[in-house]
Amino acid sequence: MPSNAEIAKETIEQFIKIQDYMILAKEENATKTYDKLKKEYLSLKALLNVIGVNLIDIDIMKE
Repeated sequence: MPSNAEIAKETIEQFIKIQDYMILAKEENATKTYDKLKKEYLSLKALLNVIGVNLIDIDIMKE
């Protein structure tokens, strides 16, 4: 069973990766892709908030 630190680390990595993809999708005007990524972004953001991760420094999108 993963520890809270391992869960937080994995979720933070996914959150950062999703934001990178969102930036690319926005640059390419891929609106459907962006919308799909945004759903994942919001889910990860909610999870990180629940486990108490401070998003100030890692939330580039701020959506």
